[in-house]
Amino acid sequence: MSLKPIPDDHPSFPPVTKTGLLLVNLGTPDATDKKSMRRYLKQFLSDKRVVEVPRVLWWIILNGIILNTRPKKSGEAYDKVWIKDDIDGSPLRKTTRLQAEHLAASYKDITNLEVAWAMRYGNPSIPDQLNYLKSLGCSQFLILPMYPQYAAATTATVNDEVYKWALKQRWQPAIRTVPPWYDNDVYIEALAQSFRRQFMLGETPEHLMLSFHGIPERYFTLGDPYHCHCMKTARLVREKLDWPAERLSVTFQSRFGKEPWIKPYTDETLHKLGEAKTKSLAIMAPGFSADCLETLEELAMEGQEIYTEAGGENFTYVPCLNDSTFGMNVIYSLVKDNLAGWVDV
Repeated sequence: MSLKPIPDDHPSFPPVTKTGLLLVNLGTPDATDKKSMRRYLKQFLSDKRVVEVPRVLWWIILNGIILNTRPKKSGEAYDKVWIKDDIDGSPLRKTTRLQAEHLAASYKDITNLEVAWAMRYGNPSIPDQLNYLKSLGCSQFLILPMYPQYAAATTATVNDEVYKWALKQRWQPAIRTVPPWYDNDVYIEALAQSFRRQFMLGETPEHLMLSFHGIPERYFTLGDPYHCHCMKTARLVREKLDWPAERLSVTFQSRFGKEPWIKPYTDETLHKLGEAKTKSLAIMAPGFSADCLETLEELAMEGQEIYTEAGGENFTYVPCLNDSTFGMNVIYSLVKDNLAGWVDV
């Protein structure tokens, strides 16, 4: 009796191995109402990588205080930047979708590559998008966390969520994750070109501020390389622009809670520059690959208010790289380098 080469009940598999490319950014609420904001904040602030506080204590603080007070205030802030009557609403969701669509359009003739995008917190979720790519026949994945500088609260938590999904797979795929690109030549050049384009027809500002999202000092002392990555990015941008060191500030924003975060703080530095009667200031956010609440509201709106009310004059916010030609060049370069050996793009 001879055995059948393939049993009748054997599952079918696609004849050609496909690679799934997944872009992941931090996240966004589905809407700005209190219920949506509460759901989003609960997921975000429950992440052990984001808030490293004893769980029992943090559960009491989060559920007893923060989720009863912060959703309304955060919703009001999101309302200021929300794109009305738009399918995305959230600027971050819109830009991330466009970045993925540009990639998909560029790679449309590559039949063994599929592109998708996800949010670490909110929708579309990482597990849902990995399942979607798997349903298209993908058996290996390249994960691109959209953070140039590594932090446990950003890059690592994206990877955590991917690996949690993989833990549930009977047949686990091969997975690659793109490493941080804080000193990548294409990235540094893109930031410099973005700045030059902003002032192509106008006068160069007196002072340049590079504002990065902050982290608690404790995370830095525990070994997070984020601060070092930010400082190297800033140095390389300054060198690329041939910018005088005394006319550059590197600062950190978006702190919350009572413990000290890495300094100097963006808001305090903006106030000092205003008090010094700075004639013109440009501010960039190199750590954000897409404009979001922290750039559009916290920097471009609140930051300008702090600076001008303290006595500063001209204020210019330079947009993130987003899905601009400069920004897409960075993404194309990262994808090409990290797909090597799997897919030629």
